[in-house]
Amino acid sequence: MNAIKTENISIGEGPLTIIAGPCSLESLDLAMETGKGIKQVCDELGLPYIFKASYDKANRTSIHSYRGPGLEKGLEWLSEIKSTLGVPVITDIHETYQAQPVAEVADVLQIPAFLCRQTDLLIAASRTGKILNVKKGQFLSPYDMKSVVTKCHEAGNDKVMLCERGTTMGYGQLVVDMRSLAIMRSMGCPVVFDATHSVQMPGGRGETSGGDRRFVPALARAAVAIGIDGLFLEVHPDPDKALSDGPNMIPLHHLKSVLTEIKALDQLVKSNLGVFDLSWEAREK
Repeated sequence: MNAIKTENISIGEGPLTIIAGPCSLESLDLAMETGKGIKQVCDELGLPYIFKASYDKANRTSIHSYRGPGLEKGLEWLSEIKSTLGVPVITDIHETYQAQPVAEVADVLQIPAFLCRQTDLLIAASRTGKILNVKKGQFLSPYDMKSVVTKCHEAGNDKVMLCERGTTMGYGQLVVDMRSLAIMRSMGCPVVFDATHSVQMPGGRGETSGGDRRFVPALARAAVAIGIDGLFLEVHPDPDKALSDGPNMIPLHHLKSVLTEIKALDQLVKSNLGVFDLSWEAREK
């Protein structure tokens, strides 16, 4: 598997890359505060960091829910965060026309889980030449992501990461099949685990989604034990007051303790055990 590189970060070799930030861009001040706090923790632990936030949450449960500042203002904020903190940024795109303007600011384009099979969107994102983080749909098996990778490659982009974020199980619940991480990594792509969306309960509060952040550290540990290249976390100074995805976000003041454990486990796995490989031949070496 080839590592994917931004200007300062290599994803797929070396220490675990942290992709983290608030769910949505609620304000520039809050996003800057959150990003600064996360960067400080990552710098202390020696973990590469990419700032994450959405300028538009286009798939909110209710039409009345907060979506974000929109494309133009959102990109202005992301650009300021990127230059002030000196970190790469990642954000979602939802429609083909968004790919090029977002690529002018973001280092990584993210394809939301619900849109991972949208061929035109994948092609538009791929043609920007940017790194892509494609989230596996809650309705897909990991094997189905092979076709997604093929679409991106045939559109001229081999800088593709695949992201696990849980699979729909019944109504309002997600479950994580940890086999997915090994299966998708066998496709030659770095794999990211989204530990916070994996504890989401879609529509669990009627007009908003619920979640249970207590299980985020447990799922993150399990994923790191298998071997992943990136860990995706939504983080907020006060999740209970967040405008989106509050129930599954990690409080900023708990982040260091969570990542300290994760770093220790990542080092153990990668230095002593190795990332899990599906082939028996590899395991017999």
